[in-house]
Amino acid sequence: MKIATIVGARPNFIKMAPVSRELRKRGIDEITIHTGQHYDYEMDRIFFEQLNIPEPDYNLGVGSGSHGYQTGEMLKRIEEVLMEEKPNLVLVYGDTNSTLAGALAAAKLHIKVAHVEAGLRSFDKRMPEEINRILTDHVSNYLFAPTKTAVENLYNEGIKNGVYQTGDVMFDALLCNIKIAEKESRILDKLGLKPKEYLLATVHRAENTDDKKNLESIAEAFIECENLIVFPAHPRTVKFLKSYGLYERLENAKSVLLT
Repeated sequence: MKIATIVGARPNFIKMAPVSRELRKRGIDEITIHTGQHYDYEMDRIFFEQLNIPEPDYNLGVGSGSHGYQTGEMLKRIEEVLMEEKPNLVLVYGDTNSTLAGALAAAKLHIKVAHVEAGLRSFDKRMPEEINRILTDHVSNYLFAPTKTAVENLYNEGIKNGVYQTGDVMFDALLCNIKIAEKESRILDKLGLKPKEYLLATVHRAENTDDKKNLESIAEAFIECENLIVFPAHPRTVKFLKSYGLYERLENAKSVLLT
């Protein structure tokens, strides 16, 4: 059996790591197609290195762009690879543009699709991820749902065949890597931090970054916080922080550590 795993963004890499490890243990032939949705070292290469994921067999190099451009380019390029490799199954993860493009390309070629993290819903179709996950579920043959609620969401949409409640693959990823992190991670030393003496914040959703008022409110809360906040800012978030005149304020705030 040949499985084509399609990934492209940070969440995909983390989710695929434990599954790919198990596939290799069982001697299953897996090829990895990386769409190139994320491509910076800190958002791409470091995950393959630290999570012990094999190098992708294909990197499609799609890069940045609008949702329509990204998804369309991925669909076109993934289709070419699938026609050449002829896998028995395409495996996709989560709710990124890479997820949807991989599922659509496979479905149109009559290749069976397996979706890990099926059935999750925010019920907010303003989120591009919500569109991606709904469409992916409706073209999938095997739907691996992390929770009972996710299974119920699928049933409520008329999807009852091929549904399996498997638990959360992110928990598997944590179990696989927590001991390695405890032994080898030097990030606290690098940043001069002590355990349990800081808060970690991530801000990258478009609803927060694209809206100046929302981002200003978040930045003010960080600045006024009595605890130290470690803020690993997404490149897109940095762009908006600078354009709104907020980056320097956060950089100079005693309560914020930008990384």
